[in-house]
Amino acid sequence: MKKWIVLTACCLAATLATAQEKKAYAIFDAEGRKTDYGEMLRALGERDVVFIGEVHNCPVAHWMELEIVKDLYALHGERLAVGAEMFERDDQLVLDEYLGGLISADRFGKETKLWDNYKTDYAPVVEFAKANGIPVIATNIPRRYANMVARGGFEALERLTDEARGYIVPLPLDYVPNESVDRYFAAMRMPGMKAGQAENLSKAQAIKDATMAWTIAQRIGEGRLVHLNGSFHSTAHAGILTYLDRFRPGLRIATVEVVRQDDAERLNEEELGDADFYICVPKDMTTTF
Repeated sequence: MKKWIVLTACCLAATLATAQEKKAYAIFDAEGRKTDYGEMLRALGERDVVFIGEVHNCPVAHWMELEIVKDLYALHGERLAVGAEMFERDDQLVLDEYLGGLISADRFGKETKLWDNYKTDYAPVVEFAKANGIPVIATNIPRRYANMVARGGFEALERLTDEARGYIVPLPLDYVPNESVDRYFAAMRMPGMKAGQAENLSKAQAIKDATMAWTIAQRIGEGRLVHLNGSFHSTAHAGILTYLDRFRPGLRIATVEVVRQDDAERLNEEELGDADFYICVPKDMTTTF
């Protein structure tokens, strides 16, 4: 019996010794070198705008967003603001009323177009901002207007009233095609899709990017801003950044991109050039939806 116990213990020890350490994420710099959170934060703290390109259903991404906001607030205090793709510009009034304590969380939830994963993934950032007086800026175009572009191109927006146009980047937009976006929507072409429909989808993405950029340019002032968005909107330093450089040239910008890989301990070469820092998460990490 004793020999069996000793043998079992030895086998268990050998298994544990050879098992790979399980990590929730790894951080890499722009050259694909592994770095750590402290080094990344030091670099982010020197920038005017930090874009965090998230995977929308990744819990590690949302936790890291919260930690970055907390730590940049510790650095910048009242100069810091948070912008978010997840809030549309026509919800800014209600968002401000909630942050100012004028309305309840229940009313806030009922009167804004919150994403289905708001409570689990974005509420922690909003509640931290609320508790510390940090402005939260609704940067995105109202979805109904982006949908108009997806169906009818930029020309569809010409029918809007001046009030409606107030929620959109000033028109006409000097459209800049985005290679990765065009490639993505071209690959989605289905049999029977009308000519120009894939291009209109790219233009709908552009009107979102340009409106977010315009909002950031108008609101940042002399402060600092962290912007939360899907990685598609900031990857390869394009998307929102393309238009922000036009509306507010000279800003010091850093991008962080969340990627999911089978092996999170080594950044895939095809990711290089897409961001200044990468938060690499195992592909089998649980998701929030």
